[in-house]
Amino acid sequence: MAYKNLQHFIETLEKNNQLVRIKEYVNPELEITEITDRVSKVYGPALLFENTGYDFPLLINSMGNYERMCMALGVTHMDEITAEIETLFKTLTGPKEGLLDKLKMLPKLGQIASWMPKVISGKGECQEVVMANPDITKFPVLKCWPEDGGPFITLPVIHTKDPLTGIRNVGMYRMQIFGPQLTALHWHKHKVSARHFNEYKKLGQKMPVAVALGGDPVYTYAATAPLPDGIDEYMLAGFLRKKKVELVQCLTQDVQVPADADIIIEGYVDPEEDYIWEGPFGDHTGYYSLADWYPKFHITAITHRKNAVYPATIVGIPPQEDAWIGKATERIFLGPIKMTMVPEIVDMVLPMEGVFHNLVIVKIKKDYPGQALKVMNSMWGAGQMMFTKMIIVVDGDVNIHDNVAVAKYISENVDPQNDIIFSQGPMDVLDHSCSKMAFGGKMGIDATRKLEEEVRSTTLAGLSKVADLTIQVSEIQTKFPEVKAVNDVMLKLGVSLVFISVEKTRKGHIEELNKQLFESGLLKNVKVAIYLEHTIDISDVADAVWRFSNNVDPRRDGFVIKAADNSQISHIGLDGTRKTKELDGFERDWPNILASTTETIEHIDKIWDKLGLGQFISSPSLKYQKQLYKGGAVVEE
Repeated sequence: MAYKNLQHFIETLEKNNQLVRIKEYVNPELEITEITDRVSKVYGPALLFENTGYDFPLLINSMGNYERMCMALGVTHMDEITAEIETLFKTLTGPKEGLLDKLKMLPKLGQIASWMPKVISGKGECQEVVMANPDITKFPVLKCWPEDGGPFITLPVIHTKDPLTGIRNVGMYRMQIFGPQLTALHWHKHKVSARHFNEYKKLGQKMPVAVALGGDPVYTYAATAPLPDGIDEYMLAGFLRKKKVELVQCLTQDVQVPADADIIIEGYVDPEEDYIWEGPFGDHTGYYSLADWYPKFHITAITHRKNAVYPATIVGIPPQEDAWIGKATERIFLGPIKMTMVPEIVDMVLPMEGVFHNLVIVKIKKDYPGQALKVMNSMWGAGQMMFTKMIIVVDGDVNIHDNVAVAKYISENVDPQNDIIFSQGPMDVLDHSCSKMAFGGKMGIDATRKLEEEVRSTTLAGLSKVADLTIQVSEIQTKFPEVKAVNDVMLKLGVSLVFISVEKTRKGHIEELNKQLFESGLLKNVKVAIYLEHTIDISDVADAVWRFSNNVDPRRDGFVIKAADNSQISHIGLDGTRKTKELDGFERDWPNILASTTETIEHIDKIWDKLGLGQFISSPSLKYQKQLYKGGAVVEE
C-alpha cells in the first residue's frame, strides 16, 4: 500500500498497537538512544518522542520488528514480494510463441509504467513551510553514543545525479551536523554518490544534493536497497507501494524530491573544497566507525510540511532497527539473485549477528561436484555481496532459519581441511579487522552433503554424527591457564564447535594455543574452535558470534589443523580476538564497542515510569560497559 505521508504511517502503527507516544521530556543527546536501545533489544514498539525541546516530534524504531517492516512495505509477509518479483520476471523473460502470449504481457508492461516516478508541477507538501534562514540545528538531531563526534542525521534519503547522464541515485549516508548550514556527507568509496562526486570534480562543478526525511517509509527502505547502478530507487519504491512516486523540483537546487516528504534539505558539495574531519560514529557493526575526512555539504534551503515529524534511527550492537531493514533486503533480493545470477539458490539468510556483510548462509539445490564453490564465487562477484566476509553453503531439507538446525547440518557436513576455502578482496569500509582498509580475507564453507568426487575419505562419512563431543573443560584450563572460559553449549547440542576465551599475552599466541589444544587430544572430536579475548562474555552465543564475525579476518586468522590420516577429523581455529600492533603487528586503529554512560543509564532508570513503556527494561549497556576497552572511540594500545 502507499502511505500518504509519514503521519499516515504513524496513525497505522498506532491503530495496530505498534507505537507508543512519549510525552515526557527526553533529550536527543544520548537519552533517546538509551531508551531506544532498551526497546529494540526486546523487539518493542515504535517510539514517537513528542517532547524533545524542539518544535518537531521524533519518530524512531518505526521499522524495528518483522511486523512493522512488513507494514512499511505494505505486505503481510516479506516473501510475498519475493514471489511477486519472480512471477513478474518469468512473465517478461519467458518465451513468447504467439500473438496471444505477447498480448498477455501488456498488463504487466502497464504495471511497470505505473511504477515510474513522475515530476509534478508546483510545490509539494514538503514545501509548505520554507525556512527564511535555513538552520538544521532547529531539528532534534540525535547524538547517539558517548564518543560520537556530534549529532548525526541517521535516516537521510540523499539525492544526487550523474552530471554526464542525469541519472538519479538515491542513497543513505549519515550526516554529521557542524553548524546551522553545514554537515558532512559520509559516502564510502564504493558508493554511487561517491562516483557522482568524482565526476563533478573532473568537471570542476559544484554538486547539487537534496536530502529527504520522512514521507512514505518505503522511500527510506528504497534508499538502502542494493540496486544495480542506473536503476532508479523510486521505481523500486513505486513497485513496493503500487503507486508511482510523485516528485517536485527543489527551490534552490536542480534536484527532484518526494512531494510528500516531511523535511527537505537542499544544498551542494564543492569538490574543490577541503574535506571535513567527520566522526567517530557508533555504527551498525556495534563498534565505532572512526573519524576520517569526508566532503562538506552546504545547506541552501530547508523546507518542511506544517506538521512535520523528524524520523531517526540508531544503530549499534544487534538487534537494532536496521536488522529488520536488512531482513527485507534479504527477502526482496532473493528473487533477483536466483533469477539472474545463481539459479540453484533455494533460500538465503543474513544472520543479525553478522551485521549485514560479515556472514551469509545460502541454501542451494545441489546437482554436481563443486557447485557450492561456484555459488560462493558468483556471490562474491555480485554487487554489494562482494563485501561478504563469510559465505556458508548448505543444501538438502535443512531449515536455514533455524540456527541450531543449520549449525548441526554444517557440523555434520564440513571437513575443515577439505571444505573451507580462503580468498581475499574488497571489504566494507566499516570492517575494522582488515590489515588494510577495505581490503581483506574471506572464507567460504561448503557445508553441502558431499558427492563422491568431493570427499577426502569415504571413511569419514557419518563420523560427525556419532563422535563423542564431550570435553574436559577443567583439564583444558588447568593445562592452559591463559584459557579463562570455555563455552561448550554447542557441543551439547550436537554441533562440533566450541568458544574459548583467552588472555592473549604473546605474538602468535592463538595459533600456538590452537595447535596445542588439538594435538593434545583435548579437543579430539571438535572441528571448530573460536577464540575471543577474556573480557568477553562467551556464555552468550549470539554475542560471541557478533564479536567473532567483526574481529576476524578469516584468511589471516584461520588456522587449519590437518588430519594425521584419512580416517581422522581435521580442525580449524579462528582468532576472533582484538588485534594489536604489539602482539599481532596490526597497524590500524582498533575501535571500541558501544555502550551508554552510567549517568545516562541512571537518568533513564529514574524517568522510566513516566515514559509509558510498561515493564522496566534494564539497560543493555550495563553488560557492555564491562567489556569496553581503555580509551574512547579508539582503543588505547
